[in-house]
Amino acid sequence: MAIIQFYEKPGCFNNTRQKQLLVAAGHLLVVHDLLRHPWAENRQRLRSFFGDLPVAEWFNRSAPAIKNGEINPETASETQAIEWMIADPILIRRPLMEVEGHRRAGFDAEQIEAWLGLAASSPIGDLETCPKQHKQQACRP
Repeated sequence: MAIIQFYEKPGCFNNTRQKQLLVAAGHLLVVHDLLRHPWAENRQRLRSFFGDLPVAEWFNRSAPAIKNGEINPETASETQAIEWMIADPILIRRPLMEVEGHRRAGFDAEQIEAWLGLAASSPIGDLETCPKQHKQQACRP
C-alpha cells in the first residue's frame, strides 16, 4: 500500500476512474485540486512531475486552448510550458501523483502497475483521453 498525493481536476470522469483503481488496489489517496493548487509558488515542483518526458507530453491534450489551436505543445520550451500551465492549470496533464518523493504525470496503467500496483479485474482502457471528445464544447475548469 502506498500513500499517494493525487492532483486531479475535480469532477473529471477519468480521474474518478483512476482513483477507484488505486483505492481498489489498497492505496490511500490524499486528493488535491490541481486547478487551485498554488503552482506559481514553486515552479520547480510542478516541473518535477514530468521527469524526462518530452515537453509535448506534459500537456492535457483535451484542454480547450490546445484543442482550438491557441497553444501548440509541440513547439513549447520547458519554461514556456510551465508558464502556460501556471496561467491555465487545465493545460497540465492529469493526474499528477507523488509517492515518497517520486513524482509522475499522467496515468499509463502499465507504468502505474509497475510503480505502485493496480487492481484490475477487467481491461482498463484509456484513462487519460477525455471521453467527451465527441462533444463540440470542451470541459471548462
